[in-house]
Amino acid sequence: MGKPVVLGIESSCDETGAGIVRDGKLLAHVVASSMDEHARFGGVVPEIAARAHLYAFNPVVRQALDEAGLRLNQIDAVAVTTGPGLSGALQVGLAGAKTLAYAAGVPLHGVHHLAGHVAADTLEHGPLPDPCVVLIVSGGHTSLLLVRDLVREPILHLGDTLDDAAGECFDKVARILGLPYPGGPAIDRAARDGDPRAVAFPRPLTRTGDDPYAFSFSGLKTAAARWVERHRLRGEELSVADGAAALQEAVADVLTRKALAACRAYDVRTLVVVGGVAANSRVRGLAEQRCAAAGIELRVPPMTLCTDNGAMIAAVGDLLVQAEAEPAPLNVSIDPSAPLDYASLTPVPGPGSLTRSVGTAA
Repeated sequence: MGKPVVLGIESSCDETGAGIVRDGKLLAHVVASSMDEHARFGGVVPEIAARAHLYAFNPVVRQALDEAGLRLNQIDAVAVTTGPGLSGALQVGLAGAKTLAYAAGVPLHGVHHLAGHVAADTLEHGPLPDPCVVLIVSGGHTSLLLVRDLVREPILHLGDTLDDAAGECFDKVARILGLPYPGGPAIDRAARDGDPRAVAFPRPLTRTGDDPYAFSFSGLKTAAARWVERHRLRGEELSVADGAAALQEAVADVLTRKALAACRAYDVRTLVVVGGVAANSRVRGLAEQRCAAAGIELRVPPMTLCTDNGAMIAAVGDLLVQAEAEPAPLNVSIDPSAPLDYASLTPVPGPGSLTRSVGTAA
């Protein structure tokens, strides 16, 4: 009997993703993005995202099955993001995943979105070392984690963002600079022609006595806004390239400085950097430079697996199936603000509260 085949569904924000994984190997990876529909609003509009998922769900799943050369009755399990994310978007993905699992007669696994980002690296580099430090950087999340067995043990948070996430900072400053949405790629492109030393932007929470692993990018965003404002009030020409390069350097410096400090403190020899901001050229470059100097292995997924996708959810599902984890109950729901405690996330409605989590440990 062959290894189980897992179909993963991701719909937490503005990408509808379907991925298929068998025994840690990626068989299919399809993403439909509604980003262009949100661009004129300068950010994701939840109702538009949910509607886009409705239109994209079936075509994306069909394309993934075709890419893998499989039929639905050859799928052994379905994994789906149940949180965190936009409520309407998550509901669309969960409803579709439940339908697929029921039609195929296979178990369903609820997956934490951020655990998916961590597992994305396994599709390129194999099993995660035990332990490893993981830096998650995206539009909504910036966290430093200590990960052992991703699906069997709780995930230890070393530090999280206190306000804006790194990607959120990029989006907001890009808008101030007159750059298009999404801000991260726009900042990266503009920075290529800029001088990262042109503007002395602050490095938040890096002074002695600060929380060594917490992040804060709201002040950096404000500093960039004030820099732009001063130039405009004086009628001076604004170098968008210099501003973008200096901002990018500040973010990359803080992220990698704290991540390397965590590796040293916990005597960990592997740093894994995941999430949408892991696609940023300066974050990747500075991480490579500093890890090489410290003798620490750096693992970063391919850029196509850094942003939201179904392959990363299938990767977690594959690990859960191999660990013989309990599937999600039939009444599994969503948790739009779920904390990352375990890779499996199977909230169900409970009396007196919106949801309650059950069966989170494999």
